[in-house]
Amino acid sequence: MAADTFEGQYVWSPAADDRALANACVDVRAGRYFSAHEALSETRGDFELRAHRSLVLASVAADSDLAERWLSEEPGPEAALLWARVAMLRALRMADAGDQRQRALTRIARTACERASKELPEDPTPWVAQLALARLDRPQDPAPQGLLTAPTGPWYLFAHILRLDAWHREAHHRFLSFFFTRYGGSSSASWDVAAFLGQRAPAGSPLRLLPLVALVEDYNPSDLLANRTWEQPQWVSTALGVYHNWFPRVADYRFTPVLDLAYLAHALFLAKREFEAREVFTAMGPYASRMPWSVFGDPEEQLTKARRSCGLPVPHAG
Repeated sequence: MAADTFEGQYVWSPAADDRALANACVDVRAGRYFSAHEALSETRGDFELRAHRSLVLASVAADSDLAERWLSEEPGPEAALLWARVAMLRALRMADAGDQRQRALTRIARTACERASKELPEDPTPWVAQLALARLDRPQDPAPQGLLTAPTGPWYLFAHILRLDAWHREAHHRFLSFFFTRYGGSSSASWDVAAFLGQRAPAGSPLRLLPLVALVEDYNPSDLLANRTWEQPQWVSTALGVYHNWFPRVADYRFTPVLDLAYLAHALFLAKREFEAREVFTAMGPYASRMPWSVFGDPEEQLTKARRSCGLPVPHAG
């Protein structure tokens, strides 16, 4: 990992310090896909990075015909994957907007995911895209033993992904989000699933952050002392466990895991562990993500407030 020092401004790009991804995003905006092909093809042995790069590239390509054109002109595993990701994003956006075209786009997305999974069968990413779509039709597979609320959901699809990659980051986050209240789940189910997934993850895994993700999702500013929730012993313990067991490993990452670091820094800051939060913010350099800060107000204002409380530099007033 090579986060730059903070020089007075945040960098909100999801590509962060992944230069190949940043360059590919520039090319995709210009209607070119060669560098996207290179950025994805080199990730065939790193499915974590493949998931991240394909999602970021798809978010850039979703408003153009680049994915369709690439698939038509030079079909292959990378073109099929970007098309699946773009189709997935379009279907989810239409669903969130209440647009009637959502059903047709969901069918297209599922077909695209099936094609991509056949192109590179060992790649879990097309299945993760299918998992993201699951909140649209709410499958009701029975939960395994060990969950208090026994919530039904896309357990079979999730199990298939775990056979391909047992600790796939995006798969776990997509699966947890299926149980969020805003997608038709419930607070009790999301708490249960977050605890279940977090506890079974290795101690040094960023998946130990999942209960803190559920905590942010369940945040209600109208609740009395809502911001003091993170000071409760169980959440302080969760945040410190991630800080001690996962955070030291971040120095060995190829690229800065901005979103995971942001959730950790946020939890430590609200837990009044400024010393530890300061170290996490420092490791992030200038890179920033809108979550989890946007849940609490304007993300830049919230991030600046937290950094200032930790004695770190903040953006210059402009």
